[in-house]
Amino acid sequence: MKQDLNEPTYTISDLAKEFDITTRSIRFYEDQGLLTPLRHGQTRIYSKRDKVRLKLILRGKRLGFSLAETGRLFELYDADKSSAKQLRTMLDLIEQKKADLNQQMDDIKVVLMELVTAERRCRDTLKDLDK
Repeated sequence: MKQDLNEPTYTISDLAKEFDITTRSIRFYEDQGLLTPLRHGQTRIYSKRDKVRLKLILRGKRLGFSLAETGRLFELYDADKSSAKQLRTMLDLIEQKKADLNQQMDDIKVVLMELVTAERRCRDTLKDLDK
């Protein structure tokens, strides 16, 4: 990929510091094909595109997207700049994530109710023992 000479570039340390992640994580994302920095000898030179992708990778992780899902979206975007296919895929992934999160919320509510019940029983038993 050709880089615009006027475009800002970043070192791996710059990005690690800005996003509060390790350089090892950034190299891992590169190994997974999600980032494609230019090389000058052993030095990686990250573009604005890499920086945006790193931000999207981290946002996707927070939202529960796997790296494979994020990579799939990047591939779709790269293949279809109109992004209609990417948006449809993104909507499908969002729908699935929402369903997963709703299921997790339901599971958490059940566990909380069980914990409240167990706590009440423990307190009642302690009261009985203290009599």
